[in-house]
Amino acid sequence: MKAFNKIFSAVILLLAILFAAANIILSADSSDSGRPYRVEINRLARRIETDGHADISDCEYVTNIERYGENFYNTNSDYAVREINSELYRFDYKTDGDIDKTRLIVTVNVILGVMAVLIISVMLYVKFRILAPFEKLTDIPYELSKGNLTAPVKETKNRFFGKFIWGVDMLRENIEQQKKRELDLQRDKKMLLLSLSHDIKTPLSAIKLYSKALSKGLYESREKQLEIAESINAKADEIESYVSQIVTASREDFLSFDVTIGEFYLSELVTKVKVYYTEKLSLIGTDFSVYDYSDCLLNGDFDRSVEVLQNVMENAVKYGDGKSIALHFSEEDGCILITVRNSGCTLADTDLPHVFESFWRGANAESIAGSGLGLYISRKLMRKMNGEIFAEIKDGVMCVTAVFAKI
Repeated sequence: MKAFNKIFSAVILLLAILFAAANIILSADSSDSGRPYRVEINRLARRIETDGHADISDCEYVTNIERYGENFYNTNSDYAVREINSELYRFDYKTDGDIDKTRLIVTVNVILGVMAVLIISVMLYVKFRILAPFEKLTDIPYELSKGNLTAPVKETKNRFFGKFIWGVDMLRENIEQQKKRELDLQRDKKMLLLSLSHDIKTPLSAIKLYSKALSKGLYESREKQLEIAESINAKADEIESYVSQIVTASREDFLSFDVTIGEFYLSELVTKVKVYYTEKLSLIGTDFSVYDYSDCLLNGDFDRSVEVLQNVMENAVKYGDGKSIALHFSEEDGCILITVRNSGCTLADTDLPHVFESFWRGANAESIAGSGLGLYISRKLMRKMNGEIFAEIKDGVMCVTAVFAKI
């Protein structure tokens, strides 16, 4: 806002300078012309001096010439007196030219005034209706970054930021829900681990007791020793089952895969992806092609479908050679297949079956930042939307295909 206030002050100063300059120029022009009737009087006086008379038919301001006599001072008009050849002459004149000049000055000032009012009004509107409401929103990302998620974003009647405010509030609610889910998950896992740890103590104590008894030779008969060994083995199996439950719990999905099944056009999905990646790929010098397709209605969650294609596209950008990426389309068994192909595939054939596993990263990703979740999330989402996704390598080209149900 401070920067805008400086600009506003500069505009006011510039308008003031423009007003002053216009009036100075017009006033100077008026004075330099020396009142145009004087020019005509001087010209007529020279003619009388040389010819003894002068014709005023072509004069614009001088209306009459009167030689000195009885009616010399009898006039209602403005006049000027000149002595020519030792005789006085009265030159009557009108001042319409000065009136026109005054009107011009007034007109210019009015026009400049209207322009100034419009400019100032627009700038004040921008300040109070656009910048001031937006300034109130500047603290929201900072508050979100600190974890202040409970206070809702207040909606305003400002039509310029309606969708933005709604989107920020949706982001806040989403972050708040994710935080709550994460806390619930951590609590559940902690309770599970505490419960399993407590359950493990019982068979573990039994094993320790049996082992001490064996080490002290309390069981002399062979049959009893075998019985104790079998008990120890059973308790070990019990502990193993508990450990298996811990491992399973640690592998449970911690991400949200909620989808809202609906209908959307293939062209909407392609346009969304194309608009973003056309510019992004042009900046890094990668050729991006979108092949022809027939528009149709697809079944699924539009936002989640965009997320799937974005994950696949990001993988193509990261792990391709940067030369070309293309979107291909085909139709099979009532489904639309969207294939993302990137040149320069560096993934080994033996790694291909693992690309959709969580946290798995191939040998080609050692020097590239990532989490190993992109394709895993994509498969989860596609299956939630009754679709599928698969990958294959064809002649050194990585092809990842998402299968969408057609309506």
